[in-house]
Amino acid sequence: MGFELGDPVRIEMEKWGDRPHWQFDAVWLGGDEHGDWIGIPAGTPMSRPGYALVSQNDQVGLVPSAALREEDRWWLATFHGEPREWVAIYVDVTTPPVWDGSTVRTVDLDLDVIRRVDGEVFVDDEDEFAEHQVTLGYPSEVVALAEASRDRVHAAILGEDAPYDGSHERWLDVLEALTART
Repeated sequence: MGFELGDPVRIEMEKWGDRPHWQFDAVWLGGDEHGDWIGIPAGTPMSRPGYALVSQNDQVGLVPSAALREEDRWWLATFHGEPREWVAIYVDVTTPPVWDGSTVRTVDLDLDVIRRVDGEVFVDDEDEFAEHQVTLGYPSEVVALAEASRDRVHAAILGEDAPYDGSHERWLDVLEALTART
């Protein structure tokens, strides 16, 4: 991709049917066997239709490696740095994220796998996923791939399998060093 440490990148998620969802700017941190790491410094504005917030802590996002089988790429992960209010890991079940220049694009499929700071791991928004299967007409193949992704990610977080094994810590350090320079 040709990015340098600190280059600006952008995340643009949408909901099924070309409906805008979360959008925010970030910075390129690097890549490893898990995928492409992006930094979201504390103070980053994030918005979706009808809602906006400012990140309260440093976060690193992980775009799954293009070397993975496509069916294993139906997610986008975010790892939160200190101070963590309630979430440590937040994984959106999505269509496989793709780079479009310096922008990551994906479709959020409602399901989220979350590890709270107290260690509890749970799946959120299953009701929304069920509703959208009907109201938005998710194809059965998309439903099956999203459910399989949810199950794989949930098991990996519970088992503390890579990249949910602390692999993100070095990237939080990279982000901290980068933001300290600016």
